[in-house]
Amino acid sequence: MNKHAIKFLRGVSHELRPVVMIADKGLTENIMTEIDIALDRHELIKIKIRMDKETRTDFIAKIIEQTGAEKIHAIGQTLTIFRRNPDDPQFELPR
Repeated sequence: MNKHAIKFLRGVSHELRPVVMIADKGLTENIMTEIDIALDRHELIKIKIRMDKETRTDFIAKIIEQTGAEKIHAIGQTLTIFRRNPDDPQFELPR
């Protein structure tokens, strides 16, 4: 993904609210399923990760690897990721 597309998606993501929250129980299989479903439906999602910085970094890497999504932005406890839905694209990305 090029820098123009990432910049566009960061702008769009400002108005989004987190759709998944990771807290006490950590990154479970159910959480990963919810992330997958949300990515299929919305393409661009925010995830709130309420953990310490080291654990948060590990979780971000696992989420990106397992979902095949691209990290758009991570600030504080909020991660924004994007995965294109080939059947029903929601966004026209700039080239």
